[in-house]
Amino acid sequence: MTQSKRKIVIVGGGITGLAAAYRAQEKINKEQLEADITIIEANHRLGGKIQTVVKDGFVIERGPDSFLERKKSMGRLIKDVGLDDKLVPNATGQAFILVNDKLHPMPGGAIMGIPTQIKPFLITDLISMTGKLRAAGDFVLPKSDHQQDQSLGTFFRRRLGNEVVENLIEPLLSGIYAGDIDQISLQSTFPQYGKLEQDHRSLIAGMKKTSPAAKRKPGDKKQSMFLTLSTGLESLVEKLESLLSDCDILKGTKVESISRGEKYTLSLNSGAEIEADSVIFTVPHFTAGDVFSESGLLNKIEEIPATSVATVAMAFDQDQVEDILDGTGFVVSRNSDYTITACTWTHRKWPHTVPDGKVLLRCYVGRAGDETVVDLSDDQVEKIVLDDLNKIIQVNSKPDFTIVTRWKKAMPQYTVGHQDRMAEVRAELEKSYPGVYLAGASYDGIGLPDCIDQGEAAAYKALNFIEQ
Repeated sequence: MTQSKRKIVIVGGGITGLAAAYRAQEKINKEQLEADITIIEANHRLGGKIQTVVKDGFVIERGPDSFLERKKSMGRLIKDVGLDDKLVPNATGQAFILVNDKLHPMPGGAIMGIPTQIKPFLITDLISMTGKLRAAGDFVLPKSDHQQDQSLGTFFRRRLGNEVVENLIEPLLSGIYAGDIDQISLQSTFPQYGKLEQDHRSLIAGMKKTSPAAKRKPGDKKQSMFLTLSTGLESLVEKLESLLSDCDILKGTKVESISRGEKYTLSLNSGAEIEADSVIFTVPHFTAGDVFSESGLLNKIEEIPATSVATVAMAFDQDQVEDILDGTGFVVSRNSDYTITACTWTHRKWPHTVPDGKVLLRCYVGRAGDETVVDLSDDQVEKIVLDDLNKIIQVNSKPDFTIVTRWKKAMPQYTVGHQDRMAEVRAELEKSYPGVYLAGASYDGIGLPDCIDQGEAAAYKALNFIEQ
């Protein structure tokens, strides 16, 4: 009698779940394993935060617009599904920081705001001479004996002083995490900086020795940091969905609870039940927490803060927007009196996404402690953004069109101790629900490649588990 096929259920059809399903299907087919895959997605579309609008010749991302080239998993996935001919690097250009109503060029050699070249840092007017002297203290300060996790703010203030943190590092990190750097965990976001301090004592010296620029040989071309797809990132979602021919995909279906017997039983909002031998949850921590609410298993991470943000894309005729500097956009210092937190001059950063003679500005609003703007009407959000922009550049007309996209509780905040809490939850899961895994932006990295890494790793764990 042949053994019935084992089943892996993936809860959530964002990029984490899609990557997990694709790699699981690939391995099942290659090794001719007796296993089936089902994806359950609460929305009526796959892709999660990856959403692309193609309108009037514009290619507009509602969510993430690119990924870091140095994190290889997304580039590898794109190549494996046959979309590598669509990869486009960002147009290189100067980025700016808005401090005291003025756009200051990011100092040359600054990596995540950490100076690695002395001259550009000395001549920038972003930092006072007192602030520069304080930052130079990094060369003589002893390394920390701090063995436990600490906040990004604590770490960088001790190494470089308040002014560098407030005017350089905080705007950049807030742009990534939409959070409070005095709450966000160093160990869970940038552990490499803690290691640099331990290995080199000076953070600046360590960055200088290990940065990509230090490794480039004379004459080597500077690599683009970011890549995207010329057809929009949603084309990766569509391609993955078309290739998941051996997967059952249930859209508009929510998992409400899980119980453990000989197999796992997932109760769905439709009233139906589905059995699984292994389950991968790629949904946010609060959604997964609801599924496990009876057991309280995820209580330690269910209260992870998550910030709501919105993106505001506005299209104009080129002659209606003046005073845009030669660069790709700016981030805003938290001490500045602005609602917007950043603005990308998309027609400069990604010229392929905008028709000739047009300008596309993509602004961001919402961050930890300042999320109410996200709940305002589209017209109100547009007015606030235009008022802020007109303090910096000259916008002479209303936009041809505006696309406001709200992301509620979309930015998980890895607060101090996050890794330890995750380790405890995973140990409890392994004990009480063996073969059940957590992967995605709430857990071990919020970037697209981080999510893909987690999805792929969970897929291989699930396959190993059902093969035991």
